[in-house]
Amino acid sequence: MATLSVLDLSPITQGSDAARSFRNSLELAQRAEQLGYRRFWLAEHHGMPGIASAATAVLIGHVAGGTRTIRVGAGGIMLPNHSPLVIAEQFGTLASLYPERIDLGLGRAPGSDQRTSRALRRNLSSDPDQFPRDVVELMDLFSDEPQQPVRAVPGTGLKVPIWILGSSHFGAQLAAMLGLPYAFASHFAPAAMEQAIALYRSTFKPSAQLAKPYVMLGFNVFAADREEDAAVLATSMQQAFVNLRTGTPSRLPPPVPGYRETLGYQERTMLDEVLSCTAIGSPDTVRRSLRAFIARTGADELMITCQMFDHTARLRSYEIAAEVIG
Repeated sequence: MATLSVLDLSPITQGSDAARSFRNSLELAQRAEQLGYRRFWLAEHHGMPGIASAATAVLIGHVAGGTRTIRVGAGGIMLPNHSPLVIAEQFGTLASLYPERIDLGLGRAPGSDQRTSRALRRNLSSDPDQFPRDVVELMDLFSDEPQQPVRAVPGTGLKVPIWILGSSHFGAQLAAMLGLPYAFASHFAPAAMEQAIALYRSTFKPSAQLAKPYVMLGFNVFAADREEDAAVLATSMQQAFVNLRTGTPSRLPPPVPGYRETLGYQERTMLDEVLSCTAIGSPDTVRRSLRAFIARTGADELMITCQMFDHTARLRSYEIAAEVIG
């Protein structure tokens, strides 16, 4: 059976603020550690009113400092927003503070709109080879004897585990070529999932970090003790996703019973497509969905994400996911 981990966006709910989100993220990480989840990852997004994890490395330090054994990392750092040296120093610092507990997942999307991306980076490279070069440079900075003249202090020799994140064939090919573990964003972009993981597995080249392919897949779980409660709780994320796709991103709204019935055909179809890797329901329903997904994909690990307005209900959802997988 696949290992379970947590992806948290540190959601900011309507009527709340980032400070509350950070307290909730730490409490969720502590509960996930008790439940046996392997990792707790946070994602870099910028300019999103409902996501508080923009300063991802800072928040990773907050969570790692409040937990003891669970691995904490980035799912991911959007490397085009940063120089490899800065990321090596940040994650070298984290790995020095919390040895053997820090992961570094790397993505090539900006995690923001074009204006925010330009404010972050000042210039937007259109070179498709820049991301692979930056990944290789970052890997070199963590090595025992970097080939480049600069050094990451701390960072050099720490061998922080690097993952490639993606939602297309590009990331799959890069992860396979470099012999790195691959995390696919099937929780919101499932269209190319099966082709991407097949390509990754078939072209994988062993490396010093990894001897054989290792696939992690994102999966949404909205679980509750009663089927009807789970369906209502899931509407917060559905509303937020529709708002994002229609150009009006928002803080995570409270659930609305019957929300899907208020949507037009196009919006319902969009939700069905992008959230096809999702389980909504009671423990029995979630158990069947998770086991069927694992059997279909052969995933080594699932990164469970759950955007719920009510923090207590979100904790319970993660409890149910851990219970049904066992």
